[in-house]
Amino acid sequence: MKSEDVARYLHDHPEFFDQYAEMLTLVTLPDPHSGRAISITEKQLFTLRDKVRTLEAKLADLIGFGEENDSISDKVHGLAVALISAPDQAAVVRALYSHLGGAFAVPHVTLRLWGAGQGDGHEFDAVADTVKAFTSGLPRPYCGTVTGQESLAWFGDAATHLRSMTQVPLRESGGVCFGLLVMASEEPHRFYPELGTLYLERIGEMASAALLRVSN
Repeated sequence: MKSEDVARYLHDHPEFFDQYAEMLTLVTLPDPHSGRAISITEKQLFTLRDKVRTLEAKLADLIGFGEENDSISDKVHGLAVALISAPDQAAVVRALYSHLGGAFAVPHVTLRLWGAGQGDGHEFDAVADTVKAFTSGLPRPYCGTVTGQESLAWFGDAATHLRSMTQVPLRESGGVCFGLLVMASEEPHRFYPELGTLYLERIGEMASAALLRVSN
């Protein structure tokens, strides 16, 4: 009898080892690590241990992600409280700079407004129509390289050292843009294209609501 015949028979009769369970103890397989012959039971144990290690690693990743999300949620909550408590436009702007540069540890933050109140700060400097059009066309915050981004010039002398940025549009309830919140870093991967934007969108919505509230 050829080995193919044995394999075909076992495939067609899976109940064979139910009737002859003791045969399993006689079957050995090569250990992929040591090369020595081991029993099927040992092989199954090794396989289960590998699966357990893989599951433990995935669980550790999930716990890490959960802890990171909890930390970010706490920071967003702190910013929300500060924005709600801000009595005027200057206080809202200070809260944004303070929390984004402090709790969120973003090294460079700037803001431009062209449709919500008036002021003397650089936040009210003239903004090019191309930037306004770019902002209006953003379906979600931009994350990526600073190359080709006009708002890079808003960082002055620091601009030459910046490598990545996020640009968060500020909108009225109807969707009309009235400003742009920009955060940047010297690290090329701090704000990368695949970065999730959920929290950035929430920050943009909170900042927009707070600025509109104090400008009316």
